[in-house]
This record gives sequence, C-alpha cells and structure tokens, in this order.
Amino acid sequence: MQRSEAGVIKILTVVGARPNFMKAAPIIAAINKQNGRLLTDSAGRQESQVEPIQHILVHTGQHYGELMSGSFFKDLNLPKPDIHLGVGSGSHSAQTAEIMKKFEEVLFAEKPDVVVVVGDVNSTIACALVTAKISFDADGARPVIAHVEAGLRSFDRSMPEEVNRILTDHVSDLLFVTEESGLQNLRNEGISADKIHFVGNTMIDSLLHFKEKAEASTILERLALAREAGKNEEANSGPRYALLTLHRPSNVDHRDVFRNIIAGLEELAADCPIVFPVHPRTQQRIREFGFEFNHGGGAKKQNGNAQGSGNWREGILLTDPLGYLDFLCLMKHAALVVTDSGGIQEETTILGIPCVTVRENTERPVTVERGTNTIAGTKSDAIRDAVRRQLKRNSDNGAPKNWDGRAGARIIDILVRSHYEKTSYRPSPIPNAVPLEARSSCS
Repeated sequence: MQRSEAGVIKILTVVGARPNFMKAAPIIAAINKQNGRLLTDSAGRQESQVEPIQHILVHTGQHYGELMSGSFFKDLNLPKPDIHLGVGSGSHSAQTAEIMKKFEEVLFAEKPDVVVVVGDVNSTIACALVTAKISFDADGARPVIAHVEAGLRSFDRSMPEEVNRILTDHVSDLLFVTEESGLQNLRNEGISADKIHFVGNTMIDSLLHFKEKAEASTILERLALAREAGKNEEANSGPRYALLTLHRPSNVDHRDVFRNIIAGLEELAADCPIVFPVHPRTQQRIREFGFEFNHGGGAKKQNGNAQGSGNWREGILLTDPLGYLDFLCLMKHAALVVTDSGGIQEETTILGIPCVTVRENTERPVTVERGTNTIAGTKSDAIRDAVRRQLKRNSDNGAPKNWDGRAGARIIDILVRSHYEKTSYRPSPIPNAVPLEARSSCS
C-alpha cells in the first residue's frame, strides 16, 4: 500500500497485551463513527466525496491464545487484526527486538500517517522506537507517533513499564494524557506543551460502554456466587466476595513476597471468598513454589498456612484468566478488589469499589486522591490493615476529570485536525462535536 494522499489520513493502531485491547477499542469505535458521519454528510453532494479514515489494526501477539487475547476481541467487538505479528512470549529484550524487526516491515509496506501506541507494554515502546527511527524518503518523512496514556509515572525505574512509559513519551509527537498528574510529569520532563492533550481515559470509555452488557455474564452463577453478589450501594449488604489479581514479576516471581501477600489476605479469606483469576505467569509460579490449590475451589489446607508450609488457607477460589465481560461483572459486584494492576486501580475508581493495591507505589495517583484506591505495599500486616480500612470505606468523590466516556472521540478529533492542518488547505471535515477542554493545562 502507498502512503495516503493529502487530506486522507491513514491511522495504524498497535495492540499487543490485554490492557491494550480495552484502551484501543474506543479509538477504533470513534474512527468507525467518524467514517459513518463523513459518508452520510458527503452523500448526495456533487463534489468528490470525502474519503473516510483508513485504519489498520496490528496485533503484535505479545499476549496470545483465547484466554489472553481472543476472548477480549469478542467481548470488546474489536475487528480481526489486519496484521498479526505472532511474536509470542520471551524475555523483555527478545520480545521487544522481535516486535521491532517485524513492525519495521509493516511500516514500510503500509506507510501510515499516524501510528497509535497505547499503554506501557513492550509492544508500545518497540513500535514507538521503530516509528521514530524510520524514514520513508530522502526528506526523512515518517508517521506521527501518538501515545495514548502518556505522562503516567511511578518514579520507580525498576519497573519495566516505567522505562517503557518514559521512552515512549519522549519519542512521541502527540501525547494523550489520562489524568492531571500526567500533565505535570510531562512538563517537568521538558516536553513541549503543544504536544500534550488531556483527553481522558479510553479504558474508562470501554468500561462505561460495556458496564451494562457485563450484567449478562454468567460468571457469578458458574462460581456459585450469584446469591452472594449484593450490590455494593445497597445498605447492609456486607462483604460477600473479594476479587484478587496478581501478575507483576516483583510480586509473583519471589516466593517470600508472593507468600506474604497471601498471608495478608487470610483474615479476608476467612470472612468471604476471594476469587483469584490466575494469570499464566502466576500459574507457573504457583507450581514452581509448591503452593497448592483446588482449581475453582478453596486452597488445600495441610499442616500450616502461607507463613509456614507455603500452602494457603481455604477461601481463595482460583479460576483461569477471564474475559473482559466476565471480569467486569465480578469487579462490579465485589466487596473489595486486591490487585497489582494499574488499570484495575482506575476501573475500581470509576465503579466506586474499594481497592487495595499491593505495590509500593502507583503511577495513577488520581485513584488514591479522588478514587477508592489505597497503596498497601506487600507486607502482610500492612495488607491486612489496608483491607480492614477499605471494607469500612464509604467514599463517593465522583469521576476524575474527563473520565466521561469520550476520550476516544477526543483523540480521533485531534488526530484528524492535526493531519488536515499539515496536509491540506481545506478545513477538517470533523465537526466541533467534542470539546477539547484542558488540552494541556501546562501554563
């Protein structure tokens, strides 16, 4: 394929891992909506029809298989990827290098105007680096790099995701920020204000769009929790079940850390079931460490607990990784969520579900300042105390700014307007439907 003609924009979106799918879906939906409006507006005109946005979806294959990828495409109504790189798993270096090699071929073949990368996974930085260094002609023409979820900082460079975030932001041309801390972080790092746009959170776009559809999930019945799943806003409903996710190497690759986290949850598990959808990485560590569970049921209790033998008390229900709608249903009705995931901190904030983050820091401070999240660390006593506090919490601070379900539309509006300003004297065909308030607020 040749590069698009002036006035026609070709956007290539990269996804690779599960969090990417929820963040990219609203952008793709916004493209489809804009195209539908353009075609409707141009119908019946005598002059040449305005060309729709050309979109290419590339899946690197960083996450693969039905449980980690396929089910999310179905649940989120994502189209089949136009290009699948099939990279698979590997070390950070091997995986990133393989993505870079294969993605370079895609860029030369497709010559997009814009490459959209989302989040902070290896696919994000790999494709951003390739795009930053590529040259389509003697003048050095290359695509615009747009980073969705820019500016987040944990200030902990031992996290691979933190390295990915920083490097991606500094090679990107357009930075789409989810929360106000991101604006300050990017300004502090010397990034030009005209690159920064405070658009909101596309992951929250997905949650708001699919929140009601998730009610059709049968996951509560399958886990025998249907009768216990009270609405959290109901008075005196009490804690019925909690939800646990663990996947970060710093938590699950170290036996003592993993064991301490579970020890901190023993009191909670004695009070209510804890549903634990287990990431493949975590499944492997459970086997290596000799932790014993009944799959889909309580942990096997032998001669000890997490502090002693490494076998855990009853009350933790293991499942395979869940699809988006099943997980959203569980999260909506949980009394408490315990996690090391960044995205789940955001989702529980918008749902009003108490969240305990088993990490020493967060790159999403708005979830603590305005949301329902608390940072507990990984020590057993601190986790136990945080759980107690959060179960008593009754906080309704409202949604963070711009978490209103329109981030995807704002992003496409900016991308199209920017492209038309550079390539054509004609005004953009995209109407002023979505206010671009607080585009940077960096003054």
